[in-house]
Amino acid sequence: MFFLHGEVRTPPFGEAARKEVGDGLRRVQEGDIPPFPLSRPMPAIGRRCHELRVDDAEARVTWRIVYRVDADAVVVADVFSKKTQATPKGVIDNCKARLARYDRAAKGD
Repeated sequence: MFFLHGEVRTPPFGEAARKEVGDGLRRVQEGDIPPFPLSRPMPAIGRRCHELRVDDAEARVTWRIVYRVDADAVVVADVFSKKTQATPKGVIDNCKARLARYDRAAKGD
């Protein structure tokens, strides 16, 4: 698992939400993408990209973890709290750029 941006720790995550994120990402690492509404595809960011959704009652926010499933790793492009239904364009653009940088570095460019 590679985190390109953000982290999952308490605080700011509530303890239960942090554990739920960990369980969700562990499932992804084991090859089992959680079904909607826990995870949904994010084709606007790229192929194999998804958004894990976790409601955090303790912190009173909904967390989003944008990740991509590669053959050899799960790459986390962003971790953020979301207040609206639509994913902000800036988040989508930043995720695309981070993943492109990661891909270039992985190729040795």
